[in-house]
Amino acid sequence: MAHSRLQCVSLIGLEALPVEVEVDVSKSDKLSLVIVGLPDTAVRESKDRVLTAIKNGKFELDAWHCTVNLAPGDLKKEGVLYDLPIAIGVLRSAGILKATVDLGDYLIVGELALSGQLRPLTGALAIAALAREQGRKGLLLPACNAEEAALIQDLPVYGLHSLQETLQFLQNPSHFKSTACTPFASKITSTPTVDFVDIKGQAHVKRALEIAAAGGHNIVLSGPPGCGKTLMAKALIGIMPELTLEESLEVTRIHSVAGLLPAGQNLVIQRPFRSPHHTISYAGLVGGGSFPRPGEVSLAHHGILFLDELPEFSRSVLEVLRQPLEDRKVTISRSQGNFTFPTNIMCVAAMNPCPCGYLGHPDKPCKDTQLQIERYRSKISGPLWDRLDMHIDVPPLRYADFLQQAPGETSATIRQRIIEARNRQTERFNASRTNAQLTSAQLKQYCQLDRQGWSLMQMAVDQMGLSARACDRTLRVARTIADLAGQDQIESDHLLEALNLKTSLACVPA
Repeated sequence: MAHSRLQCVSLIGLEALPVEVEVDVSKSDKLSLVIVGLPDTAVRESKDRVLTAIKNGKFELDAWHCTVNLAPGDLKKEGVLYDLPIAIGVLRSAGILKATVDLGDYLIVGELALSGQLRPLTGALAIAALAREQGRKGLLLPACNAEEAALIQDLPVYGLHSLQETLQFLQNPSHFKSTACTPFASKITSTPTVDFVDIKGQAHVKRALEIAAAGGHNIVLSGPPGCGKTLMAKALIGIMPELTLEESLEVTRIHSVAGLLPAGQNLVIQRPFRSPHHTISYAGLVGGGSFPRPGEVSLAHHGILFLDELPEFSRSVLEVLRQPLEDRKVTISRSQGNFTFPTNIMCVAAMNPCPCGYLGHPDKPCKDTQLQIERYRSKISGPLWDRLDMHIDVPPLRYADFLQQAPGETSATIRQRIIEARNRQTERFNASRTNAQLTSAQLKQYCQLDRQGWSLMQMAVDQMGLSARACDRTLRVARTIADLAGQDQIESDHLLEALNLKTSLACVPA
């Protein structure tokens, strides 16, 4: 008999926190296992999975009373990550496992099936990051999660299939090879689902989307049903630059913790495009729960959050977007502490100009009263409108647009201009940042206007009632337009275009 100590983790939000699994056994009149240390229901039930997996693995246990402590005791434990370390600790304490390595040198996680096989888990990337941070000699986890965890460099990762194979590793680790990950460059694919060349007409909307993608700006499209708002929003992802390795790892970590990585995929290589239904709750949008999980706004990190039929969302749900759009992160407070999720997103919204959708339509009359129109638009508050950098009218398509023979630009051509503009921003900030992330100090440094430009801005404030935040966001858009033009100085025509993109009358709340 021996007292065993193993290293495991607890996933809280996006973070993996260290947990020590202590196992002690003593003689008893029957076999039993007790788990202490604030376990939740899933952890408490692991005792039945562990004992059955040990039995089905042909390991004979005498009548032992096994006590398992998950430390620290004041941290609530949830999930099924503890099955494998608990089973190993029981076998080691009972004298069945004769390990040739120090169990404390490895981080061990895994859920056991009753047969003793290891099941897939979530959050492998966060777990591997903690193992490297702690300086562990290796990470033991289910084989199907090994390639994901191996994305963390300088950490030996061993993918195992069963409890029996894990015991073999602990007895003869030299017989096992660590998992190697496929190089990031070989994973890149860039075929857009919707190509801009297939979208007829709407040249000014395409131009606005190009500016939005180049600077990471939020945009709202307003137009009647069938004018192509949703199609163009989906095409937007095809003109955005590819994810860098660092961005890809950040996105993968979020999707892994949320359990959204497709089977067989260990790395997110394309920018996320999330399109939640308008019936979503605020917790579903920004994250929440007793054990906080990322919401749609975090799942869209480094990608696009598309809000179709914007006024149909609950006003209380829309209002929680203020902090994520402004600070590019969302903080959720719970009894366990404060949890921060990243939200570096482009918010793309689409809406009708009125409840029936035909206000201003040249052929179909609007059937709504002025009161109905005002009530419809008032669902979006002024502060939220201010955070949407560009307001674009999308007119209905004419039949002549569908017969247009001259081919437009492809997504690849537009993307190349956007990449060049983003490269200018990266050189300017000496970091991978976009103009939408300019701080107040950087606005003063990089968004200088000449006398004519300041006169234009003063006129916009006087005649259109732009707020200070709206002015700052307009300057950021003007900076992006100048970058697309390859110019260091913001000219009057850049600012004028930015003002036109911000002050579309059809989108301003009544």
